[in-house]
Amino acid sequence: MYAMILDDKLNFQWAQVSDPVRKADEVLIKVHAAAVNRADLMQKDGCYASPAGWPQWCGLEVSGEVLEAPSDAQVKPGDKVCALLGGGGYSELVTAPAGMVIPIPEGLSMVEAASLPEVWSTVYLNLQLEAGGMKPGDVFYMQAGASGVGLAAIQYAKLLGAEVITTIDSPEKAAFVKKLGADYVLDYHTEDVRPVIEKHNPTVALDCIGGKWMGECFKNMVFGGRWIMIATMGGAMTEINLETVWRKRIRLIGSTLRSRTPEEKAAILKALQEKLWPLFSSRKLISNIHATFPIQQVEDAHGVLRRAENIGKVVLTFFK
Repeated sequence: MYAMILDDKLNFQWAQVSDPVRKADEVLIKVHAAAVNRADLMQKDGCYASPAGWPQWCGLEVSGEVLEAPSDAQVKPGDKVCALLGGGGYSELVTAPAGMVIPIPEGLSMVEAASLPEVWSTVYLNLQLEAGGMKPGDVFYMQAGASGVGLAAIQYAKLLGAEVITTIDSPEKAAFVKKLGADYVLDYHTEDVRPVIEKHNPTVALDCIGGKWMGECFKNMVFGGRWIMIATMGGAMTEINLETVWRKRIRLIGSTLRSRTPEEKAAILKALQEKLWPLFSSRKLISNIHATFPIQQVEDAHGVLRRAENIGKVVLTFFK
């Protein structure tokens, strides 16, 4: 098979590699599409290797057709599926534990399906499991609201009845997230989110930015609030008055999906399939596809994310 590997200088190379060897509890998939995530950019930069046992090239979520599967798996050869991976999705063939492979939502294309497993697992893990869910009247704060995770988190928070505060960086992105139901949308280039946070104290924050203003917003969390850190795109340093943490019983939670066990990931995917896939089929939830590129144009696809141009997901396609 061919895969978009990283050479010894971390350059992309479409190269012939050995076909994956399926283990007894794994599914072999012919890949049709693979979504691009910021973790892929970090891996391309040499600072976020795949976990042990996974191919050391990019790709955390794919869609495709099952070629081989265990006899007791919920999927069988010929099924259209999507899968959550630890790495290696930028390739013609992948294997994954059977629990990390699920049918695509009815009515969705392969491109749409490839965009679902990573971001929606991230959102369900953090808003439902780490934060304990939300309810009507809660306030949810999500920066980078037009990112893949941002669009998913806004929709899920609104589904649970929360108010949503989010930041974006263009009028086009603002218009899109408002259509998804975001209540307070601020352009971080021209507007200060802190006065809004002061008036509408968050119950839950899902933070992929961090940076110096994180501490300024953190102090306005409600009593018992949950601030979940999943990345530090805006910088790893901030200042927090630690008395705020214990006096208001705020939980500062660090979280990553990639480091979870296959069993944990399988449980999350099962919940997505049961609870959310019907909502995708009825179009009550969406995964906006910003752009698609053939796998050979992977540099162009990564460039869209690096320049923060995307509203939603960028997906790579494989032509057979």
